Amino acid sequence: MTKQRNQNLRIAILTISDTRHLATDESGRYLKKAISTAKHVLADRNWVKDDIYQMRSVVSKWIADQKIDVIITTGGTGFAKRDITPEALSPLFDKSIDGFGELFRKLTYNEIATSTIQSRCLAGISNNTLIFCLPGSTNACKTAWEQILLFQLDVNNKPCNFVKHTVNT
Repeated sequence: MTKQRNQNLRIAILTISDTRHLATDESGRYLKKAISTAKHVLADRNWVKDDIYQMRSVVSKWIADQKIDVIITTGGTGFAKRDITPEALSPLFDKSIDGFGELFRKLTYNEIATSTIQSRCLAGISNNTLIFCLPGSTNACKTAWEQILLFQLDVNNKPCNFVKHTVNT
């Protein structure tokens, strides 16, 4: 099955946390609502502990699923000992989207000043699936969605957007 270019992307959300679960995950709840408001489709939603192999297992399954265009993870991007999302997921990237983390830190500087340097937010693409690894903070997820992803996941955003990269060419 080949992916089709579509305005309505199929997005999966993965919460990564030792302290939160789906029922208590405000960031994931915000992203779920934002995805729906933007007329995208929630393809799946899951939770794992801060465990490199659990993260890779879920994300690898989603990368291989032709019915998922975008993966957004929330949590595990800081400097705490258990924050290992970048180490777990960056090896799965075919290509990194370096500008995503750079732009995210620039935008969050206005909110949290120099503390933004501790964010290891990152993004990449694998098998025509976009992957965005966001901090666990609801405010950070709002910033990433409302100031970057909302526009880049819109096929009508000009001069360019990420949508065309979710299609096998």
